[in-house]
Amino acid sequence: MIAISRQTADLSGYPDLIVIYLAMKAHSLRGFWALLKIGPAIKKAVNAQPDGLLYHEENIVYSLFPPHFGMRQYWRDFDSLEKWTREMPHMGWWKDLLARPQGVSFWHETYSIRGGIESVFLASRDFDSRPGLLAFAPDVDAKGSMFSARRRLQLQGEGRPPVVSE
Repeated sequence: MIAISRQTADLSGYPDLIVIYLAMKAHSLRGFWALLKIGPAIKKAVNAQPDGLLYHEENIVYSLFPPHFGMRQYWRDFDSLEKWTREMPHMGWWKDLLARPQGVSFWHETYSIRGGIESVFLASRDFDSRPGLLAFAPDVDAKGSMFSARRRLQLQGEGRPPVVSE
Protein backbone atom coordinates (compact mmCIF):
# COMPACT_ATOMS: atom_id res chain seq x y z
CA MET A 1 0.00 0.00 0.00
CA ILE A 2 1.24 3.45 -0.92
CA ALA A 3 0.94 6.10 1.75
CA ILE A 4 -0.75 9.22 0.41
CA SER A 5 0.99 12.46 1.19
CA ARG A 6 -0.52 15.87 0.49
CA GLN A 7 1.50 19.10 0.46
CA THR A 8 1.17 22.63 -0.77
CA ALA A 9 3.72 25.39 -1.31
CA ASP A 10 4.04 28.05 1.39
CA LEU A 11 4.44 31.17 -0.73
CA SER A 12 4.41 33.62 2.18
CA GLY A 13 8.11 34.29 1.61
CA TYR A 14 7.40 35.29 -2.00
CA PRO A 15 4.88 38.15 -1.82
CA ASP A 16 5.74 39.41 -5.31
CA LEU A 17 6.13 36.06 -7.09
CA ILE A 18 5.90 36.07 -10.89
CA VAL A 19 5.32 32.95 -13.00
CA ILE A 20 6.00 33.15 -16.72
CA TYR A 21 5.32 30.62 -19.47
CA LEU A 22 7.37 31.03 -22.66
CA ALA A 23 7.12 29.06 -25.87
CA MET A 24 8.33 28.96 -29.45
CA LYS A 25 6.87 27.10 -32.40
CA ALA A 26 8.72 26.26 -35.61
CA HIS A 27 6.88 26.85 -38.87
CA SER A 28 9.67 25.69 -41.17
CA LEU A 29 12.96 23.82 -41.23
CA ARG A 30 14.68 27.15 -40.66
CA GLY A 31 12.47 27.67 -37.60
CA PHE A 32 13.36 24.22 -36.30
CA TRP A 33 17.08 25.09 -36.52
CA ALA A 34 16.39 28.39 -34.74
CA LEU A 35 14.77 26.43 -31.88
CA LEU A 36 17.77 24.10 -31.68
CA LYS A 37 20.11 27.11 -31.56
CA ILE A 38 18.27 29.05 -28.84
CA GLY A 39 17.78 26.08 -26.49
CA PRO A 40 21.42 25.75 -25.34
CA ALA A 41 21.73 29.54 -25.14
CA ILE A 42 18.73 29.72 -22.78
CA LYS A 43 20.13 26.86 -20.67
CA LYS A 44 23.48 28.69 -20.37
CA ALA A 45 21.72 31.93 -19.36
CA VAL A 46 19.60 30.32 -16.63
CA ASN A 47 22.58 28.30 -15.38
CA ALA A 48 24.26 31.67 -14.75
CA GLN A 49 21.53 32.16 -12.10
CA PRO A 50 20.27 35.66 -12.91
CA ASP A 51 19.27 37.64 -9.84
CA GLY A 52 15.64 36.99 -9.00
CA LEU A 53 15.19 33.76 -10.99
CA LEU A 54 13.96 31.21 -8.47
CA TYR A 55 13.42 28.23 -10.75
CA HIS A 56 13.41 27.34 -14.44
CA GLU A 57 11.67 24.35 -16.06
CA GLU A 58 12.09 23.49 -19.70
CA ASN A 59 10.82 21.00 -22.21
CA ILE A 60 7.13 21.65 -21.93
CA VAL A 61 6.08 19.99 -25.18
CA TYR A 62 2.96 21.42 -26.76
CA SER A 63 3.43 19.47 -30.00
CA LEU A 64 6.19 17.60 -31.80
CA PHE A 65 4.96 18.21 -35.34
CA PRO A 66 5.44 21.03 -35.90
CA PRO A 67 7.84 21.57 -32.97
CA HIS A 68 6.27 23.77 -30.28
CA PHE A 69 8.27 23.81 -27.05
CA GLY A 70 8.08 25.87 -23.91
CA MET A 71 9.40 26.58 -20.47
CA ARG A 72 8.17 27.97 -17.18
CA GLN A 73 10.06 30.31 -14.88
CA TYR A 74 9.44 31.53 -11.35
CA TRP A 75 10.81 34.98 -10.49
CA ARG A 76 11.09 36.67 -7.09
CA ASP A 77 9.41 39.81 -8.46
CA PHE A 78 8.59 41.61 -11.67
CA ASP A 79 11.47 44.09 -11.29
CA SER A 80 13.99 41.21 -11.37
CA LEU A 81 12.37 39.71 -14.46
CA GLU A 82 12.16 43.09 -16.20
CA LYS A 83 15.81 43.88 -15.38
CA TRP A 84 16.95 40.55 -16.85
CA THR A 85 14.95 41.08 -20.05
CA ARG A 86 16.72 44.43 -20.58
CA GLU A 87 20.21 42.89 -20.36
CA MET A 88 22.21 40.59 -22.59
CA PRO A 89 21.71 37.86 -23.61
CA HIS A 90 17.90 38.18 -23.38
CA MET A 91 17.82 41.63 -24.97
CA GLY A 92 19.79 40.30 -27.94
CA TRP A 93 17.46 37.33 -28.42
CA TRP A 94 14.40 39.58 -28.37
CA LYS A 95 15.86 42.12 -30.81
CA ASP A 96 16.93 39.32 -33.14
CA LEU A 97 13.53 37.62 -33.03
CA LEU A 98 11.71 40.88 -33.75
CA ALA A 99 14.06 41.73 -36.63
CA ARG A 100 14.17 38.22 -38.14
CA PRO A 101 11.51 35.77 -36.95
CA GLN A 102 13.38 32.93 -38.72
CA GLY A 103 10.30 30.78 -39.20
CA VAL A 104 9.18 30.74 -35.56
CA SER A 105 6.32 32.14 -33.52
CA PHE A 106 6.86 33.10 -29.89
CA TRP A 107 4.51 33.69 -26.99
CA HIS A 108 4.69 34.30 -23.27
CA GLU A 109 2.17 34.68 -20.47
CA THR A 110 3.04 36.23 -17.13
CA TYR A 111 1.07 35.67 -13.91
CA SER A 112 1.53 37.77 -10.76
CA ILE A 113 0.72 36.49 -7.27
CA ARG A 114 -0.58 40.01 -6.56
CA GLY A 115 -3.07 39.64 -9.39
CA GLY A 116 -2.81 40.38 -13.03
CA ILE A 117 -1.96 38.43 -16.13
CA GLU A 118 -0.20 39.71 -19.23
CA SER A 119 0.76 38.13 -22.51
CA VAL A 120 2.45 38.76 -25.81
CA PHE A 121 2.23 36.71 -28.99
CA LEU A 122 4.59 37.22 -31.93
CA ALA A 123 3.38 35.93 -35.27
CA SER A 124 0.44 34.38 -33.41
CA ARG A 125 -1.69 34.64 -36.52
CA ASP A 126 0.69 32.05 -38.01
CA PHE A 127 -0.19 29.47 -35.35
CA ASP A 128 -2.44 26.64 -36.56
CA SER A 129 -4.29 26.89 -33.27
CA ARG A 130 -4.20 29.92 -31.01
CA PRO A 131 -2.02 29.25 -27.93
CA GLY A 132 -2.71 29.99 -24.29
CA LEU A 133 -5.01 32.90 -23.57
CA LEU A 134 -5.64 33.43 -27.29
CA ALA A 135 -7.53 30.13 -27.33
CA PHE A 136 -10.52 31.95 -25.80
CA ALA A 137 -9.76 35.68 -25.55
CA PRO A 138 -9.70 38.13 -28.45
CA ASP A 139 -6.35 39.49 -29.52
CA VAL A 140 -5.45 43.17 -29.55
CA ASP A 141 -2.34 44.85 -30.93
CA ALA A 142 0.50 45.16 -28.40
CA LYS A 143 0.83 48.90 -28.94
CA GLY A 144 0.26 52.01 -26.88
CA SER A 145 -0.81 51.06 -23.35
CA MET A 146 -0.46 47.38 -24.34
CA PHE A 147 3.17 47.75 -25.53
CA SER A 148 4.93 46.88 -22.25
CA ALA A 149 4.52 43.92 -19.92
CA ARG A 150 4.64 46.31 -16.95
CA ARG A 151 1.67 48.24 -18.33
CA ARG A 152 -0.23 45.07 -19.32
CA LEU A 153 0.15 43.88 -15.70
CA GLN A 154 -0.92 47.36 -14.54
CA LEU A 155 2.15 47.72 -12.32
CA GLN A 156 3.24 51.11 -11.02
CA GLY A 157 6.45 52.82 -12.09
CA GLU A 158 8.14 53.49 -15.37
CA GLY A 159 10.40 50.47 -15.27
CA ARG A 160 13.28 50.09 -17.68
CA PRO A 161 13.33 51.35 -21.25
CA PRO A 162 11.93 48.85 -23.76
CA VAL A 163 14.28 46.63 -25.78
CA VAL A 164 12.88 48.12 -28.99
CA SER A 165 10.94 51.32 -29.46
CA GLU A 166 7.30 51.21 -30.36
